[in-house]
Amino acid sequence: MRVVLAGGGTAGHIEPALATADALLRADSETEIVLLGTERGLETRLVPERGYELAMIPPVPMPRKLTPELIRLPARVRGAVRQTAAMLREREADVLVGFGGYVALPAYLAARRLGLPTVVHEANAKPGLANRIGARFTSHVALATAGVPLPHGEHIGIPLRRSVAVLDRDASRDEAREFFGLTADAPTLLVFGGSQGARRLNGAVTEALDSLIDAGAQVLHAVGAANIDSAVARPGYVPVAYIDRMDLAYAAADLALCRSGAITCAEIAAVGLPAVYVPLPHGNGEQRLNAEPTVSAGGGLMVADAELSAAWLTANAVPLLTDP
Repeated sequence: MRVVLAGGGTAGHIEPALATADALLRADSETEIVLLGTERGLETRLVPERGYELAMIPPVPMPRKLTPELIRLPARVRGAVRQTAAMLREREADVLVGFGGYVALPAYLAARRLGLPTVVHEANAKPGLANRIGARFTSHVALATAGVPLPHGEHIGIPLRRSVAVLDRDASRDEAREFFGLTADAPTLLVFGGSQGARRLNGAVTEALDSLIDAGAQVLHAVGAANIDSAVARPGYVPVAYIDRMDLAYAAADLALCRSGAITCAEIAAVGLPAVYVPLPHGNGEQRLNAEPTVSAGGGLMVADAELSAAWLTANAVPLLTDP
């Protein structure tokens, strides 16, 4: 079987695509798999690192405001659809699986033009534009959250990478803390805000660092590649540009401070790590909806981006970290 997976742009689209690719190969090692992406996305690094072929198509980001880019959008979409359709024909694809985002939209349109069977997976509690369109072309629609308003939706959850899905945090803790150069027995806060870091999280943690360390905690902080040069390591504080081994980061941590993208919420719930969720204030509000089930079940706290501060962290994160 020849499968094309459209899941480029952000880790939230790429990771479930890669997890699906891994599962397809476990089911049949002869499966031929290609992932679609653009030269702008994280897929240029993540896909080759996982050993999969990446086919490039032109990016077609959707302008959120009335700008000259919106006028050029139809022509850009047509061009991307033509190139994607040519790639699907060349690879003699049997099925397209889309995970949303600006890579998926031209893929759905190209697959429809060719009559290619399509599967749609929606990771967020509130579907994006690409999947709302793609779901009209197929009866095979998989949902991460029950009740998402897409036709033919079936609630299955989110495909997770194997290293996270089978993680035993307790058994891996010593290895994980040694891997990151952390103290073996100190309460540990893991901070990450996506591949680029998150300015609000970075600023609040930097200002609260003395309070966290004075309370006996230590911090593993993914600050983002653009911010790593200004991050200064010290006893109790380990800044890194990006975390490739998220399984070990989860195992090392007692509490996470993070955004609430769909993959983040799914992975943290799967490994049983308490978290403070800070939903991204942009987009269509899906990050808040992603975190609400875990927060409602007592698995975490949620704080609005504008309300996160050093004082909030000192008042809320420190008592959590120091309470076994």
